[in-house]
Amino acid sequence: MSLTQQLLSTFKQGIAEFTLLPSDGGKFEIKIDGDLVYSKLAAGSFPDASIIEGEIRKRQ
Repeated sequence: MSLTQQLLSTFKQGIAEFTLLPSDGGKFEIKIDGDLVYSKLAAGSFPDASIIEGEIRKRQ
């Protein structure tokens, strides 16, 4: 299951909008309500779903 599918499945009632924006150059960022919560360029790898789930739960 992809990260997108996992997050939508877990938070299906709490996500009002989910936007994917294509990019290049290895950029992969996750923002919640405009706040950057994960950057692949800064971390050096893709996030584990539990990291992103934790960030979403903090904002609920």
